[in-house]
Amino acid sequence: MLRHTVATLAYRGGKVVSNAPRGFANFRIAPSSRTAGQILAHVGDLLDWAFCLAKGKHEWHDSKPLEWEQEVDRFFHGLKLFDDYLASTLPLGFSEEQLFQGPVADALTHIGQIAMLRRAAEAPVKGENYFKAEILTGRVGPDQSTRRVEFD
Repeated sequence: MLRHTVATLAYRGGKVVSNAPRGFANFRIAPSSRTAGQILAHVGDLLDWAFCLAKGKHEWHDSKPLEWEQEVDRFFHGLKLFDDYLASTLPLGFSEEQLFQGPVADALTHIGQIAMLRRAAEAPVKGENYFKAEILTGRVGPDQSTRRVEFD
C-alpha cells in the first residue's frame, strides 16, 4: 500500500507541477506564505528524508529552491529513489507506517497546496476522477515508467 501511495503522489504531483505558467514558482497567496517553488522544494526535501529514513538514517536538510523545472526533476528523482528502495529486498530502517505518517502524508498535503495555488494563479489543473485513474505501483517517473534502480 505504501508503494501505491507513492505512485499516487507521483501521479497527482505530476499533474500539478506540469505545464505551470511562467513565474508560477514565485506565486504566493500572502506575504508570509511560501511560494509555489518553496513548497515544491520542501516536497523534494521530504522525499530525500523519506529515502534516508527507509535506509535507517534520520537526516533532514532544508534546500534552497531551484528553478521550477529543476525542482520538478528533483521531485520525480526523489520519488524514484524512494520507491526503488521500497521495492528492493533491503530492510526498512523505519516502519512503513512511520514512513507514511511522516514524509509521505506531508508531501501529499503540499501537493494539494500547489494545486490550490495553481487555481489561485488562474492556471488550474484539469480535474479528473482519481478513483478511475490508472495509477500503478512502481510508476513514479515523469514518463510514468516502471523501470527500477537496484541497490547493493
